Amino acid sequence: MKQIIRMAPGLLSTLALGALLLLQGCSPAETATADTTDSPPSVNEASGEANAPEGFRIADGFRVERLYSVPRDEQGSWVSLAVDPRGRLITSDQYGPLYRVTPPPIGETGPVVVEALELQIRDADGEPVGRPIGAAQGLKYAFESLFVMVAADGFGSGPGLYRLTDTTGDDHYDTAQHLLPLRGEGEHGPHSIRLSPDGERLFIVAGNFTGMPPYVRTRVPPQWDEDLLLPRLWDARGHAVGVLAPGGYIASLKPDGSDVQIHSTGYRNAYDIAFNQLGDLFAYDSDMEWDIGAPWYRPTRVNHATSGSELGWRSGSGKWPDHYPDSTPALVDMGVGSPTAVTFGYDAAFPARYREALFLADWSFGKLDIVRIHPEGSSYRADEPEPFLSGSPLAITALRGNPHDGAMYFTTGGRNSQSDLYRITYAGSEPPEPMEAPGFAGPDVERLHLLRRELETFHGREDDRAIDAAWPHLNHEDRFIRYAARVAIEHQPVSRWQDLALEASDPRTSIEAVIALARQGTPELQAALVEQLNRLDFGELSRPERLAFLRAYQLIFTRMGEPEADLRTGAVEQLDPLFPAASQAENRELSRLAVYLKMPRAVERTLNLMENSETVEDQIHYAKVLSAAETGWSPEKRERYFSWFTSAGRTRGGASFLGFLRDIRNNAEATLSETERTALAALLEVEIESQAAPGDLAAAPYQRHWSVDELVEAVTPQEKLEGVSFDAARQAFSLGACFACHRVAGQGGVSGPDLTLVAQRFSVRDIAEKIVYPNTNVSDQYADTVFVLDDGSRVIGRVANLRQNDLMIVTDPFAPGDLTGIRRDRIVEQHPSPISPMPPALTNRLNEEQVRALFAFMLSAGDPEHPFFADPD
Repeated sequence: MKQIIRMAPGLLSTLALGALLLLQGCSPAETATADTTDSPPSVNEASGEANAPEGFRIADGFRVERLYSVPRDEQGSWVSLAVDPRGRLITSDQYGPLYRVTPPPIGETGPVVVEALELQIRDADGEPVGRPIGAAQGLKYAFESLFVMVAADGFGSGPGLYRLTDTTGDDHYDTAQHLLPLRGEGEHGPHSIRLSPDGERLFIVAGNFTGMPPYVRTRVPPQWDEDLLLPRLWDARGHAVGVLAPGGYIASLKPDGSDVQIHSTGYRNAYDIAFNQLGDLFAYDSDMEWDIGAPWYRPTRVNHATSGSELGWRSGSGKWPDHYPDSTPALVDMGVGSPTAVTFGYDAAFPARYREALFLADWSFGKLDIVRIHPEGSSYRADEPEPFLSGSPLAITALRGNPHDGAMYFTTGGRNSQSDLYRITYAGSEPPEPMEAPGFAGPDVERLHLLRRELETFHGREDDRAIDAAWPHLNHEDRFIRYAARVAIEHQPVSRWQDLALEASDPRTSIEAVIALARQGTPELQAALVEQLNRLDFGELSRPERLAFLRAYQLIFTRMGEPEADLRTGAVEQLDPLFPAASQAENRELSRLAVYLKMPRAVERTLNLMENSETVEDQIHYAKVLSAAETGWSPEKRERYFSWFTSAGRTRGGASFLGFLRDIRNNAEATLSETERTALAALLEVEIESQAAPGDLAAAPYQRHWSVDELVEAVTPQEKLEGVSFDAARQAFSLGACFACHRVAGQGGVSGPDLTLVAQRFSVRDIAEKIVYPNTNVSDQYADTVFVLDDGSRVIGRVANLRQNDLMIVTDPFAPGDLTGIRRDRIVEQHPSPISPMPPALTNRLNEEQVRALFAFMLSAGDPEHPFFADPD
């Protein structure tokens, strides 16, 4: 990785007033003109000299220039970018005006010109309405206009989408329309703007604190709901309490503000979106870092935002797992972070493999990653994320390619922190060859993509052809096609397809039809739907079908109400023999149903799962489920349950982790009788507090020293791994302290790389070498930074957050929610740490049988149905 940066001298220039535009009489959907006056712009000189600031690392062959350091007291902190027809940049202070920036040509010295763009809306009496249009978290030049997404009250006539135009041709915006007023502001308010691939519509993305706009059409069936079988835990620190479905969303509209359509819902707080050359849309959604350690934690993730898609964000503990068939799954999990800018490299003069990549900016951890996406089935698969640029700090807020000069520009800043404008260019030896024409990986993939898009044409409207076109595809092997078909059907009157649903005999079709009818039908259909599921043979279903089958029961009850006694009995007779199951995901869903339906041995079985689970996430899941159980308890079971909380604080997690544990116990206490409360008094008085982490590796039992060669010999050929029990494999992964930092199949920690696909990327020897010698080739993506302070002390960790002049550092990978604050002005030196956060030789805690089990777990991607594992029966 090269460390090259070009610095411009005299960066802290004075603020130019630019062209001050005063709008008169502008109100929503009305146009107003403005008088314009010219003021000299702010000018800086760009040097063209190379200078590598400490802590910056970029992919070989690329160069970074710092073009402009924003005077914070005058021009604020910049958070959005657009490119105008002359190749100039438009940006916005997070809490202030818009600016237009003219950078010097690549490779030349020259001025960096910054102009303030202040458009003041005035009412009919000529009085100013709010501050000039600004506080934009989204900008887009299209249709000979600048579209601005205002994300704060007090600017213009309030938050929402504005259209600014220059009607006189003098290069000054002099009219404004408030096209789409929106409720909601701030960092979870309205965000980015993109032009549709056909050039006819605008797409916008909004966070989960943004009200749904008045729409003409919603491609997502509008009967959105929480769909949680058991009571939810709201965030223990009060974040997003009361915020209900559909959460954040993507919408589209015509350039005049008409024909607003809801495209996709169920996001937490995606800040940016991007279209690929095939016309598909991708979003980079945020995590809730306070949830770290909880079973409902979802890492930051890239989503294929298909028509009508629901991504399953719900507040607090209500987040849906990826396997729910009434949602679409993530394309790739990116780990802990704070997603901001997203763009494909199409507008940059980079080598083709970079131009075709999706660039993903992480504000918290100061990095810009790339992901290469390939058509697969009717959707896509993603390669492992690759580091492209990193720094400490490098809080990227906006990123756009500029087709006029072939560079990629980005801003840093946000939350009133120091803001800078940078330019990335390619200066390597690899020629920037033309990209391949967009296409699919063969005719089968193309056919599936076209089929999905054909089904999506029925989303959001009634069409007599929809049912005949979609029904045969409810049993399609491709999940996105099944989803598109079901959504198309749900948009049609129920009377047209109700009988088809109740008569379906194919298991997969039957399950999808039950889901559709549970969501759209009336409560009178509940008995028929339960009976239809009761007729299916669970043992004949595939694993995805089994999970969909269990979700279908849940939707029948969440949407249609608690079943009558005889209906409940029938469901229990079907489900009781299935619990517990071999699959962890199935057990989670079965435990919810068992407690909800008051199965006879629900408490006993769920309690056993809680006590024997290898991951803290599983234990917390079962503890939460049991907190809703009012029957099935004995004094002995109550004592076992509440004893678990006395050691629960040993596990580290996010800022809400301990609060969630306390809320679970409080909810369970509410189900106690006075007699039970008295008997359990001693346990109930124990405070749930943070305790020493159980990952004290020095205190762990030593088994033997393992060399790389010995590990390889123990697990190869892979026939040596056959016959291992899946439970033993999970236990070995836990005993090796792997779950503390790594995820497999959606379970585990988040401070290290996800190991689900490790077998597809590395050989057994590669894996063994990383275990024994983790300090060899530490990835930029997970490396710590050493901060040397003015008193000689050192802080080692990763930047996780910024607060003006403060950096918040994660110093313990076992406790990613615990942050250490340091002031920027105290840092005298910083450099990448050569020491991996991962301790060496963790396999020394395992015997040979456990080593085989560990590798079986990793190489199987945590799949209990992998041939490695012995049949639990």
